[in-house]
Parts: sequence; C-alpha cells; structure tokens
Amino acid sequence: MLGLIELPQHDSEVEKLGTKLGDIIKADAMSLGQLGGRIIAIDAYNTLYAFLSTIRQPDGTPLMDKKGRVTSHLSGLFYRNLNLLESGVRPLYVFDGTAPVLKAAEVQRRRQVRDAAFEAWQQAKEEGRIEDARKAAQASSKLTSEMVDESKRVISALGIPVVQAPSEGEAVAAQMAREGLAWAGASQDNDSLLYNCPRMIRNLTISGRRRMARSNAYKTIEPELIDLDLNLKLLGITREQLIDIAILVGTDYNPGVKGIGQRTALKLVLKHGSLEGIVAETDTKLDFPFQEIRNIFLNPPKLNLEAPKWSVLEEEQVIKILCDEHDFSVDRVKGSIKKLQDHIDETVGTSEQESLTGYF
Repeated sequence: MLGLIELPQHDSEVEKLGTKLGDIIKADAMSLGQLGGRIIAIDAYNTLYAFLSTIRQPDGTPLMDKKGRVTSHLSGLFYRNLNLLESGVRPLYVFDGTAPVLKAAEVQRRRQVRDAAFEAWQQAKEEGRIEDARKAAQASSKLTSEMVDESKRVISALGIPVVQAPSEGEAVAAQMAREGLAWAGASQDNDSLLYNCPRMIRNLTISGRRRMARSNAYKTIEPELIDLDLNLKLLGITREQLIDIAILVGTDYNPGVKGIGQRTALKLVLKHGSLEGIVAETDTKLDFPFQEIRNIFLNPPKLNLEAPKWSVLEEEQVIKILCDEHDFSVDRVKGSIKKLQDHIDETVGTSEQESLTGYF
C-alpha cells in the first residue's frame, strides 16, 4: 500500500476537482424520481465544496450567521437532503480521510489558487465588478475542520448515515456500490469511475439552473447517470486503460502530458495498450511515478463495511445546530421538516409506525 501523509485535509487545499473525462464518457439524464428507493453513497467533500461555491450572494459573499461564520454548506445540506428524502432517495455521505502522499503537490497548488482567487474577489467587490467578484469568490471556497464537523452533525441529525473513509472518499463510495451496499456513488468527480464505481450519479446534490459559460443563458441541471461497464464497452477499453487515459490527461496526483487531451489519450491507449507501451513506442515522456498513481486507483484502502442504517430525523437537534447556533429561521426550518413529514404521511400512511419516525 502507498504511504499516507497527514495533510490538512479539512481545508480547501484538498478540494477535489478530479479528472476531466467528459469528452469521452457517456452520461444519461435521469430524474430524482427514478432514484426513489435507491441507496446513494455521496462524496461528502465534493458536495460541500459545491455548496460553498454556488450558494452565495450576487457579489460572491457566502451565507453567514451573525458571528460571520459561513453557513452556505449547512443550508445546502439541510434543504437538498430534505428534497432527496422527499423524492425517496436514501442518501449516505462518505468523508475523506488522509490524502495520499502524491497529492501534496496538488494541495499546494490549490492553496495558491484559492488565495489568489480570494484577493481577486476582494478587489472586484471594491471596484463594483459584481460578476467578476462572483466568479472569483467561487474559486476561493475554503472548507475548515470545524465546517466538516458541523456538517457531520447536521447529516446525522437528519437521520442520514455518515461513513468515514481511511483515505479518498470516492474510493469507499465505489467500494460500497461494488459490494451492493449502495446502488451508486454520487459525485461531480470522474475519479469515482477510476475507483471502479459501477454507477456514478452527477448533479444529485445540485438543482435549479446554472449559467452557461461565456453567456447570460441558463440551463436546467438534472441528475445524470454514468454506467462504468457500459462506457468501457463503448470505448473498447478496460478500467486499467481508463486509468491510464486519466493519467495522461491529468489527475489529482499528476499534471497532464502537454498536448494530450482526452480523445488523443484514448487513441494512444487503444493503439499502444498501456502507458508502458506508449512510453516504449512513442516519444512521450512521463516524468512522474505513473505506476504509483495507477496503484492509488487500483488498490485504495478499504473498509470492512456493513449495511448502512438510517435513523429518525431529530428535529430538536436540527434546530439546535441550524437555528440556535447559526441563526437559521426557526419557522422556515420547522416548515421544511413539516413538508417532508406531510409528504411521508401522504405516501406511506399516517400511523405512528409509518410516520417520519419509522420512515427508514
């Protein structure tokens, strides 16, 4: 097993951007209704960063409580999970553990990107460039250990299971899906596929509209399903070869090879079989430990897992965390919970055993 290094994994330095594979991977649109009754293992850090990035005021300022503490992630967790539960989805969250040693360089790079984005955000706000400020603010998102801990508290108070991974969360989510403990993993990060997740759901925790790049137009965001084995068959490659393609394009553990995009990487792997074949038969140079990177995806640390269990939503605890500690509206929080309760009552009956208490 590769060595692990203690990194500040609860900070934005380890925000996961993942590998760009969208040009060659096929995704099918679906609705939340189609996921009713399904257990979905959600990449927690990926989701929290999405909330921190998108749940902001027009000038990029995140939601905050009266003490100036960021609450965008808590708002996203509460309202989106109520929506998932109302749709019949059975979510669980997998949190990252200790990052692999090879991620250290990427950690440092992201720290620098975040710090530069924060300065650009402040300057754009001062100059009244609202759109520029919003874009810069999204790249400056920071996730602290305190934010992670309170996120776990909210998730647990909602009755949703929390799983702590020994290393990368996507790897354990993929393990759960492969072992039949979850129907799919959910992430915006294609690394889930490299970890052998049989089904990956994109946009599960994102809803509404998203502004299209370089345009004032918007598009509706819907969940998408990526079937790994189907995609491998369509591409005519193995998972090991997909990993090699990812390494050529660039992963969290290495930069991509200059001049090689996704389609070129696919052609090279199809022609030469592997990275070793590409190095031996072309003038391509790989000045990073690609065998170790490949091994991260092929042999990640695993857990001895049991079937996940959901519990009753603890309304008093939810109100304590959101309202008492972070100034959320009590009426709105109670109203949202009641809406879920009313839906469950209409769906499964109104007896005590079939209420929110016995929903799971």
